[in-house]
Amino acid sequence: MNGQEQRNIAVNQIGYPKNFGKIAVIANDSGIFHLVDDRLGEIVHEGNTTNPVEDHMAGVSISHADFSSWTTPGIYHIELNGRKSASFTISEQPYEQVHRGLLRAFYLFRCGMELEEEYAGKWTHQACHTQEGIVYDDPSRRLDSSGGWHDAGDYGKYSGPGAKAVADLLLAYELHPQAFYQATPIPETDGKIPDILHECRYELEWLFKMQDKQSGGVFHKLTTKYFPALTIIPEKDRDDLYFLAVSATATGCFAGVMAMACRIYKSFDPEFAHHCLQAARRAWSWLEEHPDVRGFRNPMDVYTGEYGDDLDLDERYWAAGELYRTTGEVAYHTAFLDLARKAFPKYELGWADMGGYGTIAYLLNDNFEVEQDLRSSLLSGLINEADQSVRRSATDGYLISLAKTDYIWGSNMLLMNRATLLLLAYHFSGQKEYEACALEHMHYLLGRNVLDISYVTGYGDRPVMHPHHRPSVGDQVDDPVPGLVAGGPNHGLNDDYMMEHLQGKAPAQCYIDHQDSFAGNEVTIYWNSPAVFVVSHFIK
Repeated sequence: MNGQEQRNIAVNQIGYPKNFGKIAVIANDSGIFHLVDDRLGEIVHEGNTTNPVEDHMAGVSISHADFSSWTTPGIYHIELNGRKSASFTISEQPYEQVHRGLLRAFYLFRCGMELEEEYAGKWTHQACHTQEGIVYDDPSRRLDSSGGWHDAGDYGKYSGPGAKAVADLLLAYELHPQAFYQATPIPETDGKIPDILHECRYELEWLFKMQDKQSGGVFHKLTTKYFPALTIIPEKDRDDLYFLAVSATATGCFAGVMAMACRIYKSFDPEFAHHCLQAARRAWSWLEEHPDVRGFRNPMDVYTGEYGDDLDLDERYWAAGELYRTTGEVAYHTAFLDLARKAFPKYELGWADMGGYGTIAYLLNDNFEVEQDLRSSLLSGLINEADQSVRRSATDGYLISLAKTDYIWGSNMLLMNRATLLLLAYHFSGQKEYEACALEHMHYLLGRNVLDISYVTGYGDRPVMHPHHRPSVGDQVDDPVPGLVAGGPNHGLNDDYMMEHLQGKAPAQCYIDHQDSFAGNEVTIYWNSPAVFVVSHFIK
């Protein structure tokens, strides 16, 4: 890949925590492997690989080199039959830098402000998209639209996906606050409030602007009518911005994340927390007043990302769960119990299926009475999801839970969402196998995959270099904006570049590191956010 020799020994290119399992995955080879200390140039450990087994997801024969027993910190690589792996670290804390990079990426996604060299390095840009937006359904209305994060490789901003990203980050902080003691840093760094909360607030302040002051409902998205050219940098994108119609899915997500934010920020800024709760209540009132709402669809003259979703039960469920966890009010509990009896996915964490966040809110609710049979049922369901991931991972050559049907547009989001659920199962049960399986998913993201690529720009010795990301393409800087999670292998080959170059490939090989491959190599805030959650668990 990228003109480099294809390596057949895949490792986590960042490293391995010294007291966890450590496996390298070898394609089309087996035998006696050596663990070599890079500094000394000496073999420090050797062992036999497992016998080769065909792996149909990867399209190769797989064997494993297990060096879990080696715990001495250092920098190493694996050798087998004259071939080498990437170098990697073994240490107590191998992921501190990549963790900070994944979080810093949100600053680099910021819209509406100048990104300064002090914080952005060489990936600076001027303030962008500062003009008022036009309400599509009432063009005489102009509203403040500035702020928030660009959603992805383009410059659109979307309420539902933005809420998912904030929810992942707030959950990461709530469950793993120790991971966020160190400054990112960002302009707001003050040594009082963790930078992750400053960063989330930047998006939350923009989300307030997406709530229609007249109705309390939330606009689905804020975009231009067309995507700008791939070479357009943020401040050069000056087409008109439009607030697209209020939707139930956006309003439900908004209510859920604002209720969640109220709890997290209450001890730091009670006034801001109160503002969050009042906004969440207004959004919930809109949902109650609009029980049957058609799913969002782009108007005929709008061609930016649709994020269409006809099912809004999951977003309403999340909103009710968070509002009850925050307020303890019976009305929200009653609504949650009613929604919980309906059939929709209750363990998914994707932008289209947000039910998992409602389930998590109810399971984490320690302050107010919960219906114990329902709580037990929801917990049993979450553990069952985790067990399925463990079972699938045990039969996969690269030790992850993705089935053939999971290698879709944004497969790395599924990967990190699964790892998130595994870590939540570990949180509730204490079963180490869930934690270990989540770590295997992270190893895949950071290089232990059949393509021997780190799917995080700027991290690992063979990271993604050519993401479908307009700032990275247009900024005249050779290296892409760092810390961005690429979408990953997509067996659907949903763009022309993939169709041309990846026909006949095994699912896990359906990826190409090229800027034109938007269906495999785009980046988004809500692929970064679950990665932050997962990595934060391993920052002690």
